Amino acid sequence: MASEDDDPIIQEIDVYLAKSLADKLYLFQYPVRPAAMTYDVAHLSAKIKPKQQKVEVELAIDSMSPNYCRSKGEQIALNVDGTTTEESNTYSTKLMDKQTFSSIQATTNTSRYAAAVFRKGELHLTPLHGILQLRPSFSYLDKADSKHREREAANEGGDSSQDEAEEDVKQITVRFSRPESEQARQRRVQSYEFLQKKHAEEPWVHLHYYGLKDSRSEHERQYLFCQFTGMAENTELVKSPSEYLAMLMPPPVEEEFAKPVCPSNVLSMAQLRSLPLGDQVRTLMKNVKVMPFANLMGFLGHGTDSTAVLRCIQQVAMLVQGNWVIKSDVLYPKDSCSPHSGVPAEVLCRGRDYVMWKFTQERWVERKAVAAVVKLPPEDVKDFMEQMSVTRINRGWEFLLPHDGEFIKKHPDVAQRQHMLWMGIQAKLEKVFKLSKEDMMPKKQNPQPGSVVVSGEQLVTKARENVRENYSVLERELQQRHRAQSQDLGAVRVKQEPLSDGEEPMDTSSSAGHNNAAVNGLYSDDSSRDSVNGPCLPRAHAAPTQELRDFVSSIFRKHFVLTLSELKRLFNLHLASLPPGHSLFSGISDRLLQETVLDSKCKQILVPFPPQSSAEADEQKVFALWEMGDSFDQHRQLLLEIFMKNYRVRRNLIQGKLTQEFGDNVTKTDLDRLLKECCVSYGGMWYLKGTVQS
Repeated sequence: MASEDDDPIIQEIDVYLAKSLADKLYLFQYPVRPAAMTYDVAHLSAKIKPKQQKVEVELAIDSMSPNYCRSKGEQIALNVDGTTTEESNTYSTKLMDKQTFSSIQATTNTSRYAAAVFRKGELHLTPLHGILQLRPSFSYLDKADSKHREREAANEGGDSSQDEAEEDVKQITVRFSRPESEQARQRRVQSYEFLQKKHAEEPWVHLHYYGLKDSRSEHERQYLFCQFTGMAENTELVKSPSEYLAMLMPPPVEEEFAKPVCPSNVLSMAQLRSLPLGDQVRTLMKNVKVMPFANLMGFLGHGTDSTAVLRCIQQVAMLVQGNWVIKSDVLYPKDSCSPHSGVPAEVLCRGRDYVMWKFTQERWVERKAVAAVVKLPPEDVKDFMEQMSVTRINRGWEFLLPHDGEFIKKHPDVAQRQHMLWMGIQAKLEKVFKLSKEDMMPKKQNPQPGSVVVSGEQLVTKARENVRENYSVLERELQQRHRAQSQDLGAVRVKQEPLSDGEEPMDTSSSAGHNNAAVNGLYSDDSSRDSVNGPCLPRAHAAPTQELRDFVSSIFRKHFVLTLSELKRLFNLHLASLPPGHSLFSGISDRLLQETVLDSKCKQILVPFPPQSSAEADEQKVFALWEMGDSFDQHRQLLLEIFMKNYRVRRNLIQGKLTQEFGDNVTKTDLDRLLKECCVSYGGMWYLKGTVQS
């Protein structure tokens, strides 16, 4: 009784439940602005998709405001709509004078939220149908990107009509689809693609927007008050104390979360952390497929016990190279089948277990070898490989993540337990696929203790050292022969005449001959000894052969612009097509190749690469055909002079320079041909071939 006296009742307020707008009342939130900064501008249009609770509102932008940059607004409108005037244009005034706000659901369960109005000592509550957060939509940027790609495609220039006609004739393979099973249909209905398609099919319902002080708004606000204030109509608010307390604080067991309006494999972090720990781990692994233990702990809530996580992860995943890979029976549950071929889950699990086991033995796996063993359709085998590996050109499929040795060192008991499980799986796979012990051995054995693994770079360095050692031996033999010849000719006297003033005696010592050899092209440094097609013994500076000149001339008439790196690559390809013992196989140095290029009516273009460029030295040496003997020589030379001053340029700058130099005789076709011969386009800018770094 004493506690009741300390907490007296000050006032009693009658509460009424209004239902007139219960299915139509939405709460709009604008999280990108504080409450004090309202959008006091004209609302141009509004539309809604009722089933998805998706709203879009168009608001005007005050283009006369001193904070509005008119040039930027005009540029954005030009990027989005181009120069054409059409009814479908986003900005009809050629100025960005409006913006679109698009909504997302702030919560999926609004059963505990209501809008309240207090009037004359009465509190009227209206349940909310939805709570939406409106943010600026930037869909106009997507439209600008598509316009930009269309303009780039137009600038690139298309193929001839004959080529287009030839491309239209294509062989068509007719396939008959299999009857869709119930499991495949359910997976298709739950897929993200299907849901997106269903969302797009719902039509927009266009709305009329009324301002805050409009008479229609005043009329609609009256529906926020309960129309019947009698006790009989408000029985929902008349509850016993126990019922009222249960409504305020429902038991945790009865608490349920509504499923999000999104695909079954998409879950927000807030919803994920509301699940039990085992379900969290299971959901994460089903979505990611392959994950290190450290990343898994990062996704879970702060303070999660790692020991409990280890117990959960071993129930749904297997350890492969120190990383966790989702188990096959979790990914393909019983009574399910392949979405590609309809193969039962049991067969899929065996095939996928074999792929996982192969990655426990080797870093690289060949898909053909796997397909030959598991004998599953190519689509399913590719699906297995893509889940846990990436393809590498000429190497096969490499496991997706690097080997996590830290986890194995930290948890040796878990690693040992997983190893025993894999031994059991290996025995099962041997029996199922009828494999021998040799088939189960890894192709590449680990190096034996004491063996040395030599890299390719070390082999090349060793070969160069051998060449230098052999050269010094040959040089000593040559000097011995010279000394023997000088002794044989010791009786021969050379008439010596007095030197005139200003003359110096000729140095005939061996060291002078050695230096003269260096100056005259025998070798100048270590790099000049390396030929394009491999190391060769130093020799006197050879003149380019006619065949080398013909190759350089033909390759530049075909490509027009080449870096030294690309030229060496094409030359090596040319050598590969020649028969063994051909004269070009004798070492061709980089210097000889460059001199041949400069003698073939070509010129080195000193492109000003940016300081942060990652291009190597051979990639920064750019050569171009300077004189071809046709009417385009002057145009080509002007273009190359532009790139001597600029690393990248825009098309209109090139067109302006050509027009300034040659008048209006330069057509769009001529410009397209010139750019196609010498340049490449990337990001709206034009670069010389080979100079843009991907």
